[in-house]
Amino acid sequence: MTVINPEPLAAHRQVAVAQDPRQSMTALPEILQYPLTIFTGKALPQQKSLGWTPTLHLATATASMVVGVLVSTLGYVLGGAFLLLLLPGWAMTLHGMRNLRMMVYHQCSHRNMYRSRKPDRAIGHAISSLLVIQNFQRYSREHVSDHHATHHMTLQDPTVQAFLVSLGMHPGMTRRQMWHRLLGRLVSPRFHLAFAVSRVRSFSKESARSEKVTALALYGTALAATVVTGTWQALLVVWLVPLVPMFQISNTLRLCVKHTFPEPGLEDRRSRAYFASLTNAIFIGDRVPSAELPAGRRALAWSRWTLRLLFVHAPCRYLVLTGDTVVHDYHHRHPRSTDWSNYIFVRRQDAEEAAAAGDRNRPPYHEVWGLAPAISYVFDSLAAADAEEFDVNRLKSVSKRELFAAFDD
Repeated sequence: MTVINPEPLAAHRQVAVAQDPRQSMTALPEILQYPLTIFTGKALPQQKSLGWTPTLHLATATASMVVGVLVSTLGYVLGGAFLLLLLPGWAMTLHGMRNLRMMVYHQCSHRNMYRSRKPDRAIGHAISSLLVIQNFQRYSREHVSDHHATHHMTLQDPTVQAFLVSLGMHPGMTRRQMWHRLLGRLVSPRFHLAFAVSRVRSFSKESARSEKVTALALYGTALAATVVTGTWQALLVVWLVPLVPMFQISNTLRLCVKHTFPEPGLEDRRSRAYFASLTNAIFIGDRVPSAELPAGRRALAWSRWTLRLLFVHAPCRYLVLTGDTVVHDYHHRHPRSTDWSNYIFVRRQDAEEAAAAGDRNRPPYHEVWGLAPAISYVFDSLAAADAEEFDVNRLKSVSKRELFAAFDD
């Protein structure tokens, strides 16, 4: 069960505290509460910060990627039934890649990782070279100027361009049509090839010499070593599978929940309240079954709840909504927060303060529960958006960004 039915849009604003899935989970043992907070992305009011640091996020993302590669390599070398190790290996590798990209690289672009230009830039260069994504200099410039400034969710915003061009969606399409388009893209070899080529192009264009040298050294050495040893297939299976198709699927799904499109006819598009309204938290999980259910139905409900937790919500959290992406709304309200690394807890505190403030410049936070409902919610906002404002034919007059470059989220 999901709390928020993404139809219609206005209904999302009426979620009562009593319906909150995270609050319902307090019925579970106390020892599970912090793990559930990390899993769902939503902290309980009484929970204190765990004292996470930027270095911790960098270290755990790197460790996840390294361990994932080792597990995948072990499975590939042993063969047979051990090939099943590729699945957890790929998952850990992708998880590390996405956390490096979505948290570390992103904060470095704001010069907010260590709040010092040299280390933030060095880390950013290393990540762009390793993951072959839009080079750090260009991403930093475009992300701050076109995504965080007054161009946010306009035709100049890379997120909007990705919807209109790369996904081929536009106002007036139905939610069903958009889902069909999205799922078709995710399984399309042509889409993934175009995406991969655009990553190489957006990396090479304007990239610093250090980025080019690092990328050539990493991939040149790896390719040469595997060709000489006859293990080039291992490079494809162990590294390129999570780096290309899996990374791009995660990227695309994440894109579809980042921001909503503005309602047509809005006049005030410069206030903090307006910009805050375009981003939601996406929390993960379902309400726990009611204790008032008869024993048999309660057992079935708990079985369903557990299966959804393991096979629906866990993959969404671990592979798509990694790290602080569940509370991206906090970042857009406080892009230079010095405590961003404790994202779950600072977001909860800020949400409590905003609810109590009664200040139009600090509107209440909004949340959607579940990846699929969050995607539908964004699709509904695009369906209702101003067709003239978001006309893809106007793109050339406002932006020179090439096809697919906007997908470097």
